[in-house]
Amino acid sequence: MKITILTLFKEQFDSFKNTSIIKRAIDKNVVEIEIINFRDYSTDRLKRVDDAPYGGGAGMIIKLQPILDCLKDVKTENSKVYLLSAKGPVYSQKKAHELSKCEHLILICGHYEGVDDRILNYIDGEICIGDYILTGGEIAAMIVADSIIRLLDGAIKNESIKEESFENSLLEYPQYTTPRVYDGYEVPDILFSGNHKAIEEYRFKQSIIKTQKVRPELIDESSFTKQQLKWYKDLDNDSKQQQAISKAKKFMK
Repeated sequence: MKITILTLFKEQFDSFKNTSIIKRAIDKNVVEIEIINFRDYSTDRLKRVDDAPYGGGAGMIIKLQPILDCLKDVKTENSKVYLLSAKGPVYSQKKAHELSKCEHLILICGHYEGVDDRILNYIDGEICIGDYILTGGEIAAMIVADSIIRLLDGAIKNESIKEESFENSLLEYPQYTTPRVYDGYEVPDILFSGNHKAIEEYRFKQSIIKTQKVRPELIDESSFTKQQLKWYKDLDNDSKQQQAISKAKKFMK
């Protein structure tokens, strides 16, 4: 896969490309990352890429010409092009999987007050990484690129992906390592039982509990196996029993 990022600040990507999993993926030819400064394509004598907004208002707007001329140079018939923008749909793990299937992905980093809206006629869509505003699209582009690269074959072990948060409509279960007891906090005994089925059940139920507490809208029963659905219903029954016991205790008081 090839990822091309169009930006005004190439230097921001230096450490991104040379660190950890991303560097290893590049070295193993799992992915090619190309960073292009679209200012180089400006036809302005002073290489300006922005101008004041029509209709008035604060800030400056990035002009179409530099970006479109840059796109003409790098885009192929197999390219998919996305603008990092606060006005786009919120990015998700599902979208990361979709984009990881692309042969060539082009990400455009907005800056200042944004890009001339006519850019939408030349791209495949917009991507927003969350309901907040950044000074530019560079960090957002790194987030999108990172989330995609780790899904590519050979980037990391497939087993590391399967049970992560958002992969099965749930947040990931709690994870622990040595020592078994630290500062009075103990690792749950079940994890030392050697009973893999019991551990699997425990972890699934912990994922449910965490997701119900933090992101209940993610839960999708249709994605559960028959066994997981049984565990889910057992957990629901346990919760109802606990609620009933709690109410009974309050009544007795």
